[in-house]
Amino acid sequence: MTHHLTRRHFLKAGAVAAVTVVSPLSARAASANGKLRTAHVGVGGMGMSDLKSLRSHPQLEVFALCDVDQSRLDTAAGMHPQAKTFSDFREMLAELGDQVDAVVVSTPDHTHAPAAMTALNLNKPVYCQKPLTHDVYESRRLREVADSRKVPTQMGIQVHSSKQYRQAVQIIQSGGIGKVSHVYVWCNKTWGYDGGPFDNFAPPPDSLAWDLWIGTAAERPYVPNAYHPGNWRKLVDFGCGTLGDMAVHILDTPFTALELTAPKWVKSTCRVVDGIGFPTKTRVDYEFPGTRYTTSAVKCTWLDGHMAPPKAEEIGLSADIQLPGSGAFLTGEEGMMLLPHVGDAVLFPETKFKDYRRPDVEGVSHYHQWVDACLGKGETSAPFSYGGPLTEALLLGAVGMRYPGQELGWDAQAMQITNLPEANRLLKREYRDGFKVEGL
Repeated sequence: MTHHLTRRHFLKAGAVAAVTVVSPLSARAASANGKLRTAHVGVGGMGMSDLKSLRSHPQLEVFALCDVDQSRLDTAAGMHPQAKTFSDFREMLAELGDQVDAVVVSTPDHTHAPAAMTALNLNKPVYCQKPLTHDVYESRRLREVADSRKVPTQMGIQVHSSKQYRQAVQIIQSGGIGKVSHVYVWCNKTWGYDGGPFDNFAPPPDSLAWDLWIGTAAERPYVPNAYHPGNWRKLVDFGCGTLGDMAVHILDTPFTALELTAPKWVKSTCRVVDGIGFPTKTRVDYEFPGTRYTTSAVKCTWLDGHMAPPKAEEIGLSADIQLPGSGAFLTGEEGMMLLPHVGDAVLFPETKFKDYRRPDVEGVSHYHQWVDACLGKGETSAPFSYGGPLTEALLLGAVGMRYPGQELGWDAQAMQITNLPEANRLLKREYRDGFKVEGL
C-alpha cells in the first residue's frame, strides 16, 4: 500500500536529515540477510532500467520503491511484492532510514539533487542518474557533501564502464594520439522545445501526484504530454536539454581520459533561451586548462540538433568520411580519434595506425561496481567527486544559452561567472516552500 506524506512524517524527515549519522555499510555488516537493502526513488523509464540492472546483483535486496506515478509504482511493486511502497521519497527515507542501506535516484533532473542530498544527509550511499543535478550549485554541493560523508556514490553514466570507452581512455592516456588540443562532442538529437507558453491546461491523471512531481520547481498547472512522463528533458525548469541528456555521456570519455577540470570560459551559440524550453540546436564552446594529456589549453566544442554532426573536413578529416549521429573526436599532436557513441575508437591517419595494438580492456558493470563498493569491495569509477565537476562544466553551457554569443568567464573556486554578474542568479534556484533540503 502506498504511504502518503503527513506533517508528522515531514517533520520527522527534517529532523532525521539534520542529526542522524549512520555508519556507511562498507564499514559495518550488511543487512541481516547479508544483502544490500536499497530504496529506489523513481521506478519508471530509466528508473525501471536501473532497478532491473541493480537487482541482477546477487547481494542486493530491493527493499523500498517510490514513485509519484501510481501506475509505474504498481508495475515495480508487482515485480517486488515484498518491497515497501511510497509516493514521496522524503517520507520513505524518514520512515525507513534505519532499515535501508543505500538509495538509488532515477527521477527527472530537477529532483536528482533533493533526493540524493536527503539520502546523503542520512549517510547513505547513493546511485544517481545523469546529469548529476539540474543546477550548477547543486552539483558542487553534492560533491562536497559526498566527499565529507565518505560513502560510495556513482553517477549513472553506464557507458563510462563499457569496454569501448574504457579502451579509448587507455589509448589516449598511453599517448596513442599525443597531447590533445581540441575535442568535438556531438549528438543530432533535437531534445528541446522552441514553442511558446503552454495554455492547454487540464487536471492531472488520478494516478499522478502532480505536486510531488513538480517538487522543488515553481508551482504550475498540469499540461498533457508536456511534462510527464517523457518530455520534461526539453524544459528549462525540469531538464537540461540535449546537452544534459547526451553530452554527459559523450564528453565523459574525453573528460576522464584528459583529466579535465573546470573550464576557463564557456560560450553558447543558439536562440535565446526564453525560460520555457531548451533550443533544438545548439553549439557550446569551452576552453579548459591544460593537463598532462593536453596542450597548454584544450578547446571543446559541443554540437546538437541540426548542428550535429560537424562536417568531416571542419575537424580535419577527409570530406568523404561519414560521421556518426553521436560521437566524439579528439585532435592530438600525433593523431586523431573518432569515438562513436557507443562504439570502437577509430584512429587517424588510418595508414599510421593500421598496425596499432590496442590495450586489452574489458567492460564492467557500472551498477554492480557501486553495489560492490557499498559492500566494501572496491571503489566506483564515477563517484560524485567526478560526476559533480563534469556536470558543472556542462551546465555552464546551459547557463550560457540565456546569453547567446557571449563568452562567460568562470571562476570555479569562487563558483562565479566573472564578467556577467547577472548570470550568477542562474547557478542556483530557490526551492519551493515545503521542498527545501538541508545542504542545498
